[in-house]
Amino acid sequence: MPPLSIMIKPASALCNLRCEYCFYRDVAENRKQNEYGIMTRENAKTLIEKALHFADGAPVSFAFQGGEPTLAGLDYFRNFVSNMNEINKNRSPVFLSLQTNGTLINGEWAEFLAKNKFLTGLSLDGDFDANRFRKDENGKNSFYKILKAADTLKKHGAEYNILAVLTGYSARNGKKIYNFFKSEGFKNIQFIPCLKPFGYYGESDLFMTVREYGDFLCDVFSLYAEDYKKGRYISVRQFDNWVRLYLGGAAEQCGMNGFCARQFVCESNGNIYPCDFYCTDEYLLGNIKVTNFEEIAFCDTAKKFIESSANTPETCKSCEYINLCRAGGCKRTRQSADYCGAYKKFFKECLPLFKYFENLKQNNI
Repeated sequence: MPPLSIMIKPASALCNLRCEYCFYRDVAENRKQNEYGIMTRENAKTLIEKALHFADGAPVSFAFQGGEPTLAGLDYFRNFVSNMNEINKNRSPVFLSLQTNGTLINGEWAEFLAKNKFLTGLSLDGDFDANRFRKDENGKNSFYKILKAADTLKKHGAEYNILAVLTGYSARNGKKIYNFFKSEGFKNIQFIPCLKPFGYYGESDLFMTVREYGDFLCDVFSLYAEDYKKGRYISVRQFDNWVRLYLGGAAEQCGMNGFCARQFVCESNGNIYPCDFYCTDEYLLGNIKVTNFEEIAFCDTAKKFIESSANTPETCKSCEYINLCRAGGCKRTRQSADYCGAYKKFFKECLPLFKYFENLKQNNI
């Protein structure tokens, strides 16, 4: 049995911020029922039971996202961990993570996350200006609240990393943002392109142009490679995975191998979907209250979803960078924008810098 990866939406699409680019708000608006409220303890327990039974001793990842998952309350998470420890009779190795906007993180939260070995992802797009699209209900930039959350997590010894959405502004200021994260002591960063809403074909400063993305990749990778060369390695997940592929290994990030990985997303009402980006009625795989993972994993909708992600465009098959680019990576990113030109620019200009990493073994980065 391969590792089992489950993303959980304990607060559905509910959120206390009003980020201008929120992809999950767009996802929720593209289904008959936008949000399902807070997950009940009964649903959580059923999910744990069926997931651990399906895993049968294999590793299991429970990743909590939203919306804003902390709106479910700390007692929800305490109860989840308690039930999980009690139910895990087969002793599956369990990995816990939480993606949060950080606004509700206080000492009590940080102590719990540290004690239970959660990896916490903080959503922060960069310095104050770069974070301009992450606003609270009053339209105020959430920047200082996120920095406070980072300090609180650090104080309590909780492991955390940074998730930054790449907007047009961010792409034009890549070096500035990378150096800001570096100055704050953030050692693990993930940049993800801002996704256009389903069916949107317009232009906005929220979305990068091909040229802007190409420039961002070149600018930031040059800093990343130079820091590594000088013994100041900072993990940038996308670059780490390209280095893995360059060294002949496999990427650990979903989509970067050229196809979607098998994973499941559980909404608060128990609905199961194949991907965070596709939690819509069309891709509903079942409901955990009435369906087992054995049925969900091998249903036609799940199979077709994975198969469709592996369709490499003809123009990519003859490209000299196909073994690294893997047809542009994530299926949803490709659906949002065609960044082929950006990737070609990046690999053409930065491939010589990959030689700095040739002394690495596959799993060292």
